This record gives sequence, C-alpha cells and structure tokens, in this order.
Amino acid sequence: MLKDFKEFINKGNVLDLAIGVMIGGAFGKIVTSLVNDIVMPPLGAINKVDLSNFFISLNGIDYPTLKAAKDAGAPTLNLGLFLNSILDFVIVSVTIFAMTRALMKFQQSKEGKEKECRYCLMKIPVQAKRCGHCTMDLQEQS
Repeated sequence: MLKDFKEFINKGNVLDLAIGVMIGGAFGKIVTSLVNDIVMPPLGAINKVDLSNFFISLNGIDYPTLKAAKDAGAPTLNLGLFLNSILDFVIVSVTIFAMTRALMKFQQSKEGKEKECRYCLMKIPVQAKRCGHCTMDLQEQS
C-alpha cells in the first residue's frame, strides 16, 4: 500500500491538482471580493429589504431579530439566511460565468481567426493558402 501511495504521489497529477486547488482558493477570494465589494452594494442600495431577519421561531415566541432569538436560545428556522445564501450563490455563479466568458473571448481574439480545412477538418489560420496538416491547396480555383 505504501508503494502504491508513493507512486501516486510521484505522478504529475497530484502536483497539478494541488496547484489547481491553491489557485482556485485564491480565485475564490477574488470572486468573493468582487461580489461583496462591487456587485452587492448597488443591489443593496436598490433593494432595501434585509432578509437576514426573516426567520421562524420554533418555540412559538416572537422575537424582534434573529440575534435576539439566538441570544434567548430559541430554536429557529432561518429562511432569510438560506435565501441570502441562494442569492449569493446565483450572483457568484453569474459573475464567474461572465468572467470566464470574457476571458474565453479575449483568448480567442488573441489567438487569431481560424477556419476548418475543407479536406481534413483541422483548424488552420484564415489566411492560409495550404493546410499545414494535410498539405492540400486551399486557394479557390476559378
């Protein structure tokens, strides 16, 4: 078992995974900051509803705030906090999608325009006159 573990650790995939996790954690902090510091303040200014105090006290006593209920030791069903978590998830997901889409478009424009060779269907530069894969002449014959 130790030998198998040693072989597993020595494979490049483990190092790649470790680097990916570290970069993912750092990227997560950037996205969280983007959502909390850039996206949420304007939404909070538009929507003045505070969902965090939307809760149901399970002992039947009414409390003015969630903090008051927690301080009293009352069991609560925190619907507002759950809705806030769903809203945060949706905002983070949309933000990551938008950032990824913009990055992909930037990379595509940086790589240049490509087309498919009509003979071998490989990607080649738009201005190519001969396919670099199958070497077929791509100039239109009239």
